[in-house]
Amino acid sequence: MTETSPTPPILVAALYQFTTIVDVAAVKTALLPVCEAAGVQGSLLLAHEGINGTVAGSDDGIAAVLAHLRTLPGCAALEVKFSRADTMPFGRMKVRLKREIVTMGQPDLDPIGGVGAYVEPADWNALIDDPDTILIDTRNDYEVALGTFAGAIDPGTRSFRDFPAWFREWREALLTEGRAPRIAMFCTGGIRCEKATAFVRAEGIEDVFHLKGGILNYLEQVPEAETRWEGECFVFDERVSVMHDLSPTHRAMCKACQRPVGVDGCACGDAV
Repeated sequence: MTETSPTPPILVAALYQFTTIVDVAAVKTALLPVCEAAGVQGSLLLAHEGINGTVAGSDDGIAAVLAHLRTLPGCAALEVKFSRADTMPFGRMKVRLKREIVTMGQPDLDPIGGVGAYVEPADWNALIDDPDTILIDTRNDYEVALGTFAGAIDPGTRSFRDFPAWFREWREALLTEGRAPRIAMFCTGGIRCEKATAFVRAEGIEDVFHLKGGILNYLEQVPEAETRWEGECFVFDERVSVMHDLSPTHRAMCKACQRPVGVDGCACGDAV
């Protein structure tokens, strides 16, 4: 009889929702005590455009926080991706007020009504296998170094704020290679590629798609035998990165340059 491994005790919830929050200070005042009472730790960002973050705790604790968040205007269908951890990946609970829940520096962008078309993980392979699809990874260079989808373009950006300038510089080259202007984009949990599609559509390109729920959703739903994903997926907590089954890799993060140890470009080599 084969023994099954026990389920890791910590539930990790990566979440976001673009929605209009009028009084972000009031939302923070109510939210932080709920998280603390539930024994949940992590980081949540609040802005007038919505909420974004990752929290971890017991199943009941996470359920209590999500129940509270789903009472906020426009958050009933809050986008959440779950995974497990053996130990708490965060040191404390933080709720912060920001100008943007993911910083792109485009104040006139509409991340709610202007986004591209969602693509379910089950349909993603067919889209990116089409040679007329321009596949763009919207993540930072150190994330792409750990893993990405086969055939994806790496903008080489150090920050999401750099994406608009990169796209404007390379737009003509991307769209004049004999392919139809169909663009597909992806990121870790869906929030950056959602905003990136809104930007690209605002630049005048209509045929724009993004992976619903991001890489984490794809890795959870698509069988490994059918995957187009290559490598590890970087995550913004102490797990550092996860494999196809969302299990932690136990990779170390360099505390000096804040890059995964062992990836080209880490300024400190194997220093931790």
